[in-house]
Formats: sequence, structure tokens, C-alpha cells
Amino acid sequence: MAARRTQIDRILAGDGKAFEEFVAQYQRLVSHVVFRMIDNRADREDVCQDVFLKIHGSLSGFRFESKLSTWVARIAYNRCLNYIEKKKLPLFEDLCGENESIDSVAGEYVLPDALVEQQDLSNRLRREIDSLPVPFRAILTLYHLDELSYREISRIMEMPEGTVKSYLHRARRLLRKRLLAKYQPEEL
Repeated sequence: MAARRTQIDRILAGDGKAFEEFVAQYQRLVSHVVFRMIDNRADREDVCQDVFLKIHGSLSGFRFESKLSTWVARIAYNRCLNYIEKKKLPLFEDLCGENESIDSVAGEYVLPDALVEQQDLSNRLRREIDSLPVPFRAILTLYHLDELSYREISRIMEMPEGTVKSYLHRARRLLRKRLLAKYQPEEL
């Protein structure tokens, strides 16, 4: 934590190199959030830059009450919501369906001769995740790719932990339903 404080102090003192290091540390996290929430590829980089500009302008207000990564992800999430609001895109569809959970889309271990199949499956899965409603995409990404806890996601998205768990379950269920509607189980 002392290293983070020192880095933030250097940034606030105008050290551009310290901010470059900060961007390098959090670029992956910001990209995951932005790329899962923003469909328009051309706008993704602009939104990422906007996130880091917002972070730079707000850094003096960081109180070290939460993890810095949670604070960064929350700003990224909020900037994406602002973008979506400006574009007047739908945020959420009320999706109801059968109560089922996703088992396993990909196997636990892939042999070298199955690498092409794994890449194909990965591409299919990525396309389906990208077609999910924004909150579902964001929660799946934060939970599975960034490996954040329910509590951290709850803080980032400003929703109760129970809602995060529910949305994650619904996102998995919807993803499974869409995959099974397009592909035979043996193709997955």
C-alpha cells in the first residue's frame, strides 16, 4: 500500500512517468471492462483514454478505503455507462428462462491436436459473450477474466452482492442457452 501511495503522490506532483507506469498497470483491467461493455470498436480506445483522464483528474480524491483496482474498475464501468447513455443504447433486457446452470463450455485439458478446435470454441464463446446485455458481459468479464470477488464487483457496479450473484447466474444460463441453440453439444 505504501508503494501505491508513493506512486499516487508522484502522479499528483506531476510526474508523467509515474502516470505512464500507472496506466501500464491498469490498462488490462480497464480494457476488459470497456471492451465487454462497448460494442463499437472505434469508440473503445476513446472510452479507455477517457477512463484514464478521469482517473488522473480524480486521483487526489482516492482515499485508500478500497483496493485501487476496484476504484479504477468502477471508474471504467461508470464511464462506459456514460457512453451508453449518450448513445442511448439499452442497458438491460429483463431475461427470464429455465433454471439451469452452465456446466463447462471447454474441457479441462486440451491436447495439442485439439488446439484448433479449442480456438474455434473460444471464438464462438467470445462472440456469444459479446452479444449478451451489457451488465451480463461486464459481470462475466470481471468475475471470470479479472477474477474479482462478488464484493469487488458489487462495489464497481454499485449493486448489492446478491444482485451480482443473480446476474452472474442469469448470464451463465443465457450464455449456455444461446450456445446450445446454435451448436450441437458435441460441437462444444
